[in-house]
Amino acid sequence: MSSRGGLSVPAHESVDVESALRELYDVHYARLAGWTAKLVGDPDTAHDLASEAFVKLYREFAKVDEPRPWLYTVTANLVRDHWRKRGREAAAYQRHEAGRDLVTPAPDHATTLTVRDAVQALPDRLRVVVLLHYFADLPVATVARQLEKSEGTVKRDLFDARQRMAQMLGETR
Repeated sequence: MSSRGGLSVPAHESVDVESALRELYDVHYARLAGWTAKLVGDPDTAHDLASEAFVKLYREFAKVDEPRPWLYTVTANLVRDHWRKRGREAAAYQRHEAGRDLVTPAPDHATTLTVRDAVQALPDRLRVVVLLHYFADLPVATVARQLEKSEGTVKRDLFDARQRMAQMLGETR
């Protein structure tokens, strides 16, 4: 017997994929969608991204040993893609609005920066590690396996991310 995200799956036997996925969905979907909503700030988008992760799991089910960490890793990558798209859209909007003569004061960075903004501002290699470890509550060893990195590298990435976020959020020692 092997375990698939809390499910016991007989090794080397054919698995009713739809039943296994239905059970995984029942166990993990709500929490995954809630986690995603906290990251993207929009419940509808969060449900879309969580659903997309399950569609990808359906396609890759035979290759996935640990569905829960796999789902969070895929969803973290989907969130990262979402943030990139939103960044490109914001830049395009700013270019479009730049030609207008409206003068609005810039918001005070210190009062508008959130932890989500700080995480978004991290480089990809640090952002995904933070999302998986701190937001999805996956152990360092699991994050390392999912990202195909050593545990030491994941620990160093977490340290670097904390340092950068502390600077961004104005934390002093």
